[in-house]
Amino acid sequence: MTASKPDYGIDAPGVIRNLFIAAVLLLVLGSIFPVVRIGPVVFLWRSGAIVTGVLCLIEGVLMLVYAKHGKFLHRDRMLAKVDWKANERVLDVGTGRGLLMIGAAKKLTSGISVGIDIWSAKDLSGNALEKTLRNIELEGVSGKADVQSGDATAMKFPDASFDVVLSNLCIHNIPTREGRDKACQEIVRVLKPGGQAIISDFIKTGDYVKAFNAAGATTTRSGPDLLRTFPPLRIVVVRKPG
Repeated sequence: MTASKPDYGIDAPGVIRNLFIAAVLLLVLGSIFPVVRIGPVVFLWRSGAIVTGVLCLIEGVLMLVYAKHGKFLHRDRMLAKVDWKANERVLDVGTGRGLLMIGAAKKLTSGISVGIDIWSAKDLSGNALEKTLRNIELEGVSGKADVQSGDATAMKFPDASFDVVLSNLCIHNIPTREGRDKACQEIVRVLKPGGQAIISDFIKTGDYVKAFNAAGATTTRSGPDLLRTFPPLRIVVVRKPG
């Protein structure tokens, strides 16, 4: 049966799976074996294994809650930082299944919201261009949203192409500091003078701030959102001088 509701996937599915596997193994082994003997040395590890297993379980559950509920609240928090005029050109870097891109498209009347991604299923379950296109159709924004393959470190857009750039949980997946800095430089490059970028991540946001500032932008960074996101996410607001 064809899905009738948009599906935005599970973030970091492999991490969640591994947390649940580790939790089960630790809880079972901690219950069965109160001690571990390595040669002449005996380790009392039941309590440590059980505590660690419970922590893994809690982390896995919190990540699932974020993926199914919290990321929608976080999307709204990010989009609320833009003073929408409804005619903006918007870019979502690392769009995945289009959560931010489609959310932005719903703010527009004459503008366009564009999403780019390299479609890594490791970072988002079922991450594929055709599934994002399906979400665009189901959300009723086909005339205001466009999605394409694209690398955050080498965007194909001309300078000063977008009024707003959005990105959530994308830049940290770039494996090198040089690559992450390049992505930040590219975001500033494609922003129009006076444009704004809203970037969110759970690690390396201090490095992003340095890279954005070095590219000539001004930035502010929020504290971690401990109540609605897991891992707790920060938001970096970037402004390109007009």
